[in-house]
Amino acid sequence: MAAMKVIITGGGTGGHIFPAVAIGHALQRLNPGVELLFVGAKGKMEMEKVPQEGFEIVGLDIAGFNRSSLLKNITLPFKIIKSYMQARSVIKRFNPSVVVGVGGYASFPVLYAAQAKGIPTLIQEQNSYAGKSNKILGKRAKAICVGYDGMDQFFPKDKVVYTGNPVRKKIAQSNLTRVEGQEWLGLDGNKKTILVVGGSLGAKSINEAVDAGLEELLEGNVQLIWQTGKLYYEQATARAVRYSGRVKVFDFIKEMDFAYAAADMVVSRAGALAIAELCIVAKPVIFVPYPFAAEDHQTSNAMALVEHNAAMMVKNSDAKNELIQKIKELLNDDATQELMTENLQELAIKDADSRIAEKLIEIANN
Repeated sequence: MAAMKVIITGGGTGGHIFPAVAIGHALQRLNPGVELLFVGAKGKMEMEKVPQEGFEIVGLDIAGFNRSSLLKNITLPFKIIKSYMQARSVIKRFNPSVVVGVGGYASFPVLYAAQAKGIPTLIQEQNSYAGKSNKILGKRAKAICVGYDGMDQFFPKDKVVYTGNPVRKKIAQSNLTRVEGQEWLGLDGNKKTILVVGGSLGAKSINEAVDAGLEELLEGNVQLIWQTGKLYYEQATARAVRYSGRVKVFDFIKEMDFAYAAADMVVSRAGALAIAELCIVAKPVIFVPYPFAAEDHQTSNAMALVEHNAAMMVKNSDAKNELIQKIKELLNDDATQELMTENLQELAIKDADSRIAEKLIEIANN
């Protein structure tokens, strides 16, 4: 029997890349002879992160619609046509049994080209509000794997499969204790610990709110793990100097399993990956959704948890005035923290990667 060949496409942010990689590893576990090829966008994070995980990746010349500078979109139609031609040639050369798209710039041309050739496709829709591209592609996909209920409002009901969102294995199967996390970060185990994380690229509004309210935040018996992204890193590092070890600043935290283990509560953007991870680690959380994400899907993602009493939310525009106060309220409210932890645990799915891989194998075999 010929080896199963799978193209996994998408990327742009950690929220797309980590699930893609998790699906790749799950396919290798469940079908050891599988041949995998990743397709991403040139110049984006996936071109570096995917090879670090031991996978081959090719890049397309594709960019997204630039909402902030319309002038920059002049070359977009040419890039879309070029990326579609590149996608067709990659598919012809690799000849996959099935193609899976995880969202991000490269996803659309590759899935579209596969569907045009009659190759079966699977969409991994991470958000609670489906984007335009996936709605178009969903009509011809064999299956749409989702992480939220009620997604049949966007996709044909018979194609929707509730799998949850794939999470890095290190986090999904972590047995680290709070003590181990604290020691690894060189923190004081007797202090309450807040993890502030703005996604893989950082979050301006969260960083500015924390920066402005740092003194107030650290008044109590509190310490901070602060992932800033590259742009805010130097400023945050300079701010942290006077707090001798009580504020640990990182531009990017690779060992998130240790950071989650050390934390008593979390402040985060509301990307689908962050939410899937926070359900598993079950740490009380305040979301500050990024409002400029397509279709404002981060707000929908956060609200899905707020409605289950599993999280709190502060609007991006209110972060400057409200975030520090909200953090202090939650830190001092043990009952709400307990309720959040219980409700997050109920929403957690630890084997989403395997569920999606099993679906892909089933599609390829048919």
